[in-house]
Amino acid sequence: MSTLTLPRIGWGDEHSTRHALIVHGLGSSAHTGWYIGSGLAEAGWYATAVDLRGHGSAPRAPRYRISDFAADLSETRPAHGGAWDVVIGHSIGAAASVVAQSTSPRWARKLILLDPALALTAERKELVRTGQLYGHDELTEAEVARDNPHWHPLDVELRVRSTRQASRFALEAAVADNPDWDVTEQAAQVNVSTLILGGDPAVDSMFTGDHAAAVLESNPLMSHVVIAGAGHSVHRDRPEETLSQIVRALV
Repeated sequence: MSTLTLPRIGWGDEHSTRHALIVHGLGSSAHTGWYIGSGLAEAGWYATAVDLRGHGSAPRAPRYRISDFAADLSETRPAHGGAWDVVIGHSIGAAASVVAQSTSPRWARKLILLDPALALTAERKELVRTGQLYGHDELTEAEVARDNPHWHPLDVELRVRSTRQASRFALEAAVADNPDWDVTEQAAQVNVSTLILGGDPAVDSMFTGDHAAAVLESNPLMSHVVIAGAGHSVHRDRPEETLSQIVRALV
């Protein structure tokens, strides 16, 4: 499978000496990284976000394995070349970032994973599939605002717009093409400091329990902070706390 060139958007001064890459989750887009991107720009960074294959304005493809997303990402470099100072990935974007780093050890100098989807059960995968297809076909801004009254209005708008912009085939194939959704072995091979900002298990999290404990035990470079009160979308549920943790980790 050939790699794809991913479209990108950016925040901040392109001539900054610090470059971050933001990688969205399934059914999202580069634009959904707006809060983190603008926050990093205010802190003096240049932040780039990409549309993953099949999402936003990115090229469509016949296959959507995590390894395919990762291969595209590993070819995505800062404008000046070299390594990203930090890569911030959410959900499947976090899983793909882990695989990209494990196969290209000089891709990034640091990873920050937002409630990463490193290993999913068959039951959770089916919930993801049905949720994504409902989001693409039927979800309205009114529903999103009702279910997430604390979300910023822009996150409400982009939740619906980004899922509609994604290829419906890509959303379904991202589940079907990963029958063994498990990149924990690759997580053990990550060679850079990695901060995991997890959702609150009392709300919803894909990184919790025995699974999280095993991943953290397998790699001493990984640390874990739970964003209290946040669900899987930590950057939308608790944006200020999530950004604060990110900026603190980058000092």
